Amino acid sequence: MSRKVQIKRKTNETDISIDINMDGTGNNSIDTGIGFFDHMLNLFARHGFIDLKLDAKGDLEVDAHHTVEDVGIILGQAIKEALGEKKSIKRYGSSYVPMDETLALVSLDLSGRPFLVYDVKYTCEKVGTMETELFEEFFRAVANNAGITLHIKLFHGSNTHHIIEAIFKAFGRALDEATQIDDRIKGVMSTKGSL
Repeated sequence: MSRKVQIKRKTNETDISIDINMDGTGNNSIDTGIGFFDHMLNLFARHGFIDLKLDAKGDLEVDAHHTVEDVGIILGQAIKEALGEKKSIKRYGSSYVPMDETLALVSLDLSGRPFLVYDVKYTCEKVGTMETELFEEFFRAVANNAGITLHIKLFHGSNTHHIIEAIFKAFGRALDEATQIDDRIKGVMSTKGSL
């Protein structure tokens, strides 16, 4: 079963292409034009063992909002399409990730019911040139387009770079756990028979 997909998305604000392999090794090539965002997506792919090729061109002369949100949209769509009918996947995944003074949790359910709980406070408004408020928008776009119930919680943290890095690593690790195939699961992991 191949869990690979290629998608393109073009609007008046962004032009994005993605090539994803959910059963990869973490190899990636990412260029959004936003250095810190590229770094975080790299961490997500590496820790999630997802091969990811992503090229995004957006109206960065306005700001990063359209690019970040649209990358979340296309990433969510790609995850949903690559997982198909979700047969025999574990469905749930959780990961605590520490990074120095920071401890973050990501817990998710590939339920088909999008929801985001984002319990994170940052200590500064930007990392590099990127506004930290955009990360909630990114994860909301991913959750809504992939059909993920997604909880992100910060327990400790004072360095904003560490906080965001721990979250992206935890997201990759939780998604890897939830998408693992378990031969004991016949059909989907739901008493309703569908996700």
